[in-house]
Amino acid sequence: MKKTLALIALGAALALPLSAQAHRAWLAPTATVLSGGEAWVGFDAGMSNGVFIPDHAAMRLDGLTITAPDGSAAQAQNSHQARYRSTFDLHLTQPGTYRVANVGSGFMATYMENGEQKRWRGREADFAAALPAGATEVQTTRMNSRTETFVTLGEPNDTALAPTGQGLELVPVTHPNDLVVGEPATFKFVRDGQPAADLEVTIARGGTRYRDNPEEQTVRTDAQGAFTVTWSDAGMYWLNASVRTPGAAGQPALNASYNGVLEILP
Repeated sequence: MKKTLALIALGAALALPLSAQAHRAWLAPTATVLSGGEAWVGFDAGMSNGVFIPDHAAMRLDGLTITAPDGSAAQAQNSHQARYRSTFDLHLTQPGTYRVANVGSGFMATYMENGEQKRWRGREADFAAALPAGATEVQTTRMNSRTETFVTLGEPNDTALAPTGQGLELVPVTHPNDLVVGEPATFKFVRDGQPAADLEVTIARGGTRYRDNPEEQTVRTDAQGAFTVTWSDAGMYWLNASVRTPGAAGQPALNASYNGVLEILP
């Protein structure tokens, strides 16, 4: 009975958007636009109730991926995980834009075998061999999460901004380090490389601890997965979107989330 109840709870959780299951995830830089021949940027990463307020748990950085302006991989330095936040530094040695992302993925399945419901979790490539020959009512789910931000040294460029085609991703139309109060900015969301149409996007400004108004809004993407926002105030902003797409014709369902941090300059 306990096992059956656990599987029911698991199925209910998978039916919800990722944003409804977890606290707000964020990866916040100390600065996003820098000048000079080289520079250092610090980062905080956490899971919290408020935006950029470390009050729940540190974010594990097992999937940290840093793409340098030339497309090569850069490395974090001085990494540390505390109770409520993780921190690291990045030495900017190339001019251009860096994409700093913590990426996660997973694959799970439920199926019936001899009248009993079972579940499996592991690498998607291993599932076919692990599935029993007599399994029925097979349901699979591919999970992806991306939490990221962008920093630029000197003149911005677009090399690091190319999507990977995996999960839910933000594709900037307006450069993410060229955002100014009062000017419209356009972005696109793609889901496994395809436009994510009619996707609800939450946008919230940091600093809620010191004001009554949460300054949170939601917008929806158009048929091409695009949306436009005009920034009313300077500061760090948190973007969130999540999606669950049921699987069709034996394909896995997709459960994906995106959390981004952008800085708006005066």
